[in-house]
Amino acid sequence: MRRTLSLLSFLGLLAAGLDGRAAANEATAIALDDFSYTDTSAEPTDQNAAHQRRLQAFMVALRRDIAADPRYRLAPSVQEGATFKVIGGIQKTSTLVQWAKVAVIDVGAKKVVMDKLYTFRGDNDESWERAEIFVSREIMAALTTPAPVALAVFDFELEDTTAASAGASATSDASYLAEVTASVREALGQSGRYRIVDVGGEAAKARALRDCDGCEAAIAQKLGADQSLIGVVRRVSRTEYTLGFQVRDTKTGAVLARGDSGLRLGADYSWKRGAVRLVSDRLIENQ
Repeated sequence: MRRTLSLLSFLGLLAAGLDGRAAANEATAIALDDFSYTDTSAEPTDQNAAHQRRLQAFMVALRRDIAADPRYRLAPSVQEGATFKVIGGIQKTSTLVQWAKVAVIDVGAKKVVMDKLYTFRGDNDESWERAEIFVSREIMAALTTPAPVALAVFDFELEDTTAASAGASATSDASYLAEVTASVREALGQSGRYRIVDVGGEAAKARALRDCDGCEAAIAQKLGADQSLIGVVRRVSRTEYTLGFQVRDTKTGAVLARGDSGLRLGADYSWKRGAVRLVSDRLIENQ
């Protein structure tokens, strides 16, 4: 779509009230503003009145379809407790072709869970009705997708059982560990299952989390995370190592998942590849 339908413009609607949430065990609140309409077809006949009438009917039907599902209720705005925000616009580009841009935003996570562009042919009541039925189904499907888990991924730690010296070796180790942590966070975030929580200064303050008997869960909870993840690279020799991770529920401290790579061969720069493979196989693919 053109500038009038850009997603960046849509996101500007969320400047305030982004932390509203529906109360537990209640119907999920959905904020749904009227879609915009733009006619760039350059047709000689002014059809603005007919378009506004059809757009109004489109929005009435869309709100009716969402409200008919007992899992959802319509909220006046994000500021009044909406969990999701639905925004969109329709543009007529030629006599028989129109485009609809629709986005669904998870307000609490500040994340777009759906962003799609549809085309539909025709500019009469029947074509608009067909478009509304299709769009409402797509929105409902996006709303039923589970919200990503807020996950605090702490810096991977090194457990070195070799006689490696400090100095240059310690510097390179820190660099490789940073690459491991960054790559794991990226893989988890791109999976769509997790929203990575910034650990910020807590990561620098926390040391040897692998030996703190689950203290990372409490730290992660203070950061607003649902779960915490710690990881360890265990150097067995200069060319042998193992990788491990553990995920806890931040409220209960219970271990939800763990993984261990077993003994692997490779230079230090292979840690990153092994860590991403481990969390992909044992955490992303298994959930």
